Amino acid sequence: MKSKIKWAALGGLVLSFASLIVHLFLAKSSADLVQYTAITVFTEDLTPTLAIRKSPAFRKLWRNVKSLEPLHPYPNPRSTYPVAVEQNNGFIYAKISGSFEKIRNSIVDLVAISRLLNATLVIPEIQESARSKGISSNFKSFSYLYNEDQFIAALANDVTIVKSLPPILMEARRRKEYQIFKPKSSASPRFYTSEVLPRLKKAKVIGLILTDGGCLQSALPSSMVEYQRLRCRVSFHALQFRPEIEALGKLMVERLRASGQSYLAYHPGLKRDALAYHGCAEIFQDVHTELIQYRRAQMIKQGIISEELNVDSHARKRNGSCPLMPEEVGLLLRAMGYPPRTRIFLSGSETFGGQRVMIPLRAMYTNLVDRTSLCSKTELANLVGPETPLIPDPDQLLPVKSPNQLKSEWDKSGPRPRPLPPPPDRPIYRHEKEGWYGWVAEKDKEPEPSLNDQREQAHRLLWDALDYIVSVDAEVFFPGFDNDGSGPDFASLVMGHRLYEMASARTFRPNRKYLAELFNTTVDHLYYPPRNWTFAVREHLNKSLAEEGLLKESNLSKTKFFLSHPIPECSCSTVKATDIVHSGKNNNLHLLFEGQDECPKWMQQLRTQEANADEVDSQEDETDLEGQSESEGYNGADAIPSLEQDEEMDPDD
Repeated sequence: MKSKIKWAALGGLVLSFASLIVHLFLAKSSADLVQYTAITVFTEDLTPTLAIRKSPAFRKLWRNVKSLEPLHPYPNPRSTYPVAVEQNNGFIYAKISGSFEKIRNSIVDLVAISRLLNATLVIPEIQESARSKGISSNFKSFSYLYNEDQFIAALANDVTIVKSLPPILMEARRRKEYQIFKPKSSASPRFYTSEVLPRLKKAKVIGLILTDGGCLQSALPSSMVEYQRLRCRVSFHALQFRPEIEALGKLMVERLRASGQSYLAYHPGLKRDALAYHGCAEIFQDVHTELIQYRRAQMIKQGIISEELNVDSHARKRNGSCPLMPEEVGLLLRAMGYPPRTRIFLSGSETFGGQRVMIPLRAMYTNLVDRTSLCSKTELANLVGPETPLIPDPDQLLPVKSPNQLKSEWDKSGPRPRPLPPPPDRPIYRHEKEGWYGWVAEKDKEPEPSLNDQREQAHRLLWDALDYIVSVDAEVFFPGFDNDGSGPDFASLVMGHRLYEMASARTFRPNRKYLAELFNTTVDHLYYPPRNWTFAVREHLNKSLAEEGLLKESNLSKTKFFLSHPIPECSCSTVKATDIVHSGKNNNLHLLFEGQDECPKWMQQLRTQEANADEVDSQEDETDLEGQSESEGYNGADAIPSLEQDEEMDPDD
């Protein structure tokens, strides 16, 4: 009897052990899958029913802007535009470095320059991936981000593009026999026709080094309007990401839209270089302020900034030169009426200040996710490709003491009884030194980028490419900061692409100076503002979605960054400008459509036949908003409300 009990107990232990092994195996193999399932990523996410999606409240937050629906993308040539020929003036090769948006804008300008000089363009080299050590050999230089074959085929009628120089010319390039130019982004067409073209005809090859985010001025003469359309064809059609990036980006969009949900993409714009350039150090605290000031001092030394090192950051913020902080964006979205469970995608490979600055926004919107929570580690690793291991960064490790050193210290530690020896030394990782900026407490000079840092810079290009796909496809896009014409940046690039692809998509273009004044009026009641403050925010942001916001963007940004506002050159209208004048609509709409070409008939036939009920509903929503504003005694978006005009808003309202 006892032996049977022992055997039964032993069998139970074996089964329990086997069950534990199986459980651990399943948990490990499914860990990556759980990371991006909708159940775990999005908390208490309710599926919107058809009735909810058709409700006025839902449409106010997610519907397209009705007045901009007549605008459609149309970048085709509209005048004599001969096909590119192989017999031309020579070859242009280029090396490009910088951030994602600078690289993309530089490629666009390169194609336009090649067309202007009637030259063959060699696929440019992206230095962030070409110089990085140990990155995947499967993808290098241009192909690290973009599809080379698609790029060449899409521009066959515009520019002759080859993957490399002929062998003889390549050898001469290695011997540095050809002249190299370093043009600025403000270089004029005259510079190329008078300075570069003669040397190109003589040597048949020239090189360009681009670090300024472009090589051709944004505003071109009216006689060169076809070059602007060429820029649109390059940026929005020819520059397609390599298939692995495209597939993962579309998969992220599908996961965000799971269960029939809509999502909002938000780009904070909190980049160290931008903060240093605009003098926004004091809106942060402690070591972050010191880091921004250090970078600003470098920019002054390099001649990028001609101002003083110390400026009043709070005055700059009141002037609209600094980004909106994530907490402020959360308050604006809450004032607009976006519910706490709204799906928000956080884009951008760099958010200066880290997760600490995102805490207030995460508290207001729990469904705030980024690529790391939408993609498994395996998916991101497959995108990067196989990489060779690098030598560990010396800053991450302390020197390990040898056994003889440990024994010598023990023998010299004094008479017994002695305390136990300390545990063996372990690596001190960078995050234990308060992040990558641990050098601030140890050194006066920022260390040179290590091999790991260079590899991470290449990876950031991939992460920005994923975020770009998700941001362009979002139902709503909210920029925390855009350069307002001071150069290419991620948010402006996304806003321009959305304007080109679907002008009526909801893209906020906030006036940061006006919003700073609004926040000043309710600084003591940020989370419980008065009703008239809420209506002022709604009025301003709703106007920024439509023609008023577009006209402001055109005046500020287009002269310095064409791709941020590629209309009217790259678009057409299904409504005539004269019809808008006779319709009695506002003057802003007339100014926006002035100069727009009429879409060809074949394009007009592709217009979707929307139900007339949508127009009625949109009019009802507008009148409802106007009625609310009038009932609350609100006098317009340009008037800053006073706290004395109304009582505090009910937080549950």
